[in-house]
Amino acid sequence: MGEQTQFNPGQKAPNDGIYVEVGENAFHTGVNNPKSVELKKGDEFPETSNHNRKWVRVLN
Repeated sequence: MGEQTQFNPGQKAPNDGIYVEVGENAFHTGVNNPKSVELKKGDEFPETSNHNRKWVRVLN
């Protein structure tokens, strides 16, 4: 089993990092002006700009 890469609002962050909104079905789905948040492990993901979006971690 792989590690989860997309997260819904209200879920807990698995790791410290910066997370951005993406389209629901794929990373390449364009999102204009995506929200970005910096979370610590265990913090809850905030609401997205619309219900079809998910949170993903930005890899440095």
